[in-house]
Amino acid sequence: MKIAAIIIRTILGLLFLYTSISYFFNLSPEPASEGEFKAFQVGLVASTYLMPLAKTVELLCGLSFVTGKYMTLANLVIFPVTINILLINYFLTPDNLPIAIFVFVGNIFLIFTHWKNYRGLFIADN
Repeated sequence: MKIAAIIIRTILGLLFLYTSISYFFNLSPEPASEGEFKAFQVGLVASTYLMPLAKTVELLCGLSFVTGKYMTLANLVIFPVTINILLINYFLTPDNLPIAIFVFVGNIFLIFTHWKNYRGLFIADN
């Protein structure tokens, strides 16, 4: 289980690093979008802060995943991003759904492997 966690966190970390670095340095062209996803993407770009915020979170969590430092925090911080990745791909771009499922399930798996660190969040102090 420990080796699987290292492999998953490294793959996720590299994926997050690649997507965030390519966004900030324009390393790869934006794929052509169409239909409802294009309208959604125009809204994201128009907000001017949301994409840089999400990509900064991906960059920091990607660094955390690759180095193995602050994993408990990184898993919680990236969780809303992975939910959005999954839902956007499910509803708007189903062709990319397998990657989105991998990212989401990978995040859940990493939370599960570090569950002892999260138990205190769910236990009421009396």
